[in-house]
Amino acid sequence: MTSPKTPEVVKKQLNIGPYEVHAIPTGIFGLDGGSMFGTVPKVLWEKTNPPDEKNRIAMEARALLIKSNGRNILIDTGNGSDFVAKYGEKLGSKFAEMYAVDENGPNLISSLKSHGLNPGDITDVILTHLHFDHAGGATSAASGKIAPTFPNARYYLQKSNLETAKNPNVREKASYFQANFQPLIDAGVLTYIDGNTKNFLPHISVIVSNGHTQGHQVVHVEDGQKQLFYCGDVIPTSSHIRSAWIMGYDLNPLEIIREKGELLKLSQSKETYFFFEHDPYCDMANVEKLNDDYKVKERFFLT
Repeated sequence: MTSPKTPEVVKKQLNIGPYEVHAIPTGIFGLDGGSMFGTVPKVLWEKTNPPDEKNRIAMEARALLIKSNGRNILIDTGNGSDFVAKYGEKLGSKFAEMYAVDENGPNLISSLKSHGLNPGDITDVILTHLHFDHAGGATSAASGKIAPTFPNARYYLQKSNLETAKNPNVREKASYFQANFQPLIDAGVLTYIDGNTKNFLPHISVIVSNGHTQGHQVVHVEDGQKQLFYCGDVIPTSSHIRSAWIMGYDLNPLEIIREKGELLKLSQSKETYFFFEHDPYCDMANVEKLNDDYKVKERFFLT
């Protein structure tokens, strides 16, 4: 996959409230470009997201580390590994090839180690939703048994998304895997959140979105001057800031457009950053108004 000609990306150190904020790359993979951009013509999206010979575009599965003296909080966990052990021989052996998973680059554990952390140091894991590219690293089979990857952590999830994962509709059946959530239930480490919730952890709230999948939650970190939105699949890349640029994967297109608009409006109140889980070319961006819409103002890599 080739890199596009993108605007300059600025390096930035970010602290919000008591937290240091760090990007945690968990690995590049590939998804069909047409599916990622829905009705947006290829002649437009390929300028910023060039596809390979199978029409797949490069995607990061980027987690976020929020680090303070008392807590090491991780938001989402990427694709994970142990595909055969978790998904069975038939699917697991094809998984890395099907999704063009780059197994030679950074992964969840190596990225955490670069910040001096091991799995046992993580205190909290917030999952936007249980699709495999967001929750695959929540469990692992390193010990021969599928178990929570972070043995000392509480995991936070919308209750409605767990019910969706247990009984997925026909369109999402290939995205929800029991191996990514049942071990969390069995270990008793899941804390269920029900709807929009303010400050369930210090300076951290969640905003529910149902346009992509039922019970998706955007994570909001803020203090008096600054705020960051971990967008998950509501705004998966910086290319998706524009209101009409949504994914073919979204279950309810008009709902995701409305939800995205409400999220972007919140950028007008204070210094705001939108963190992109799937953009391989930047970690986050701020935005500015463009008539009745929004556009990227500046892109950043977190240091």
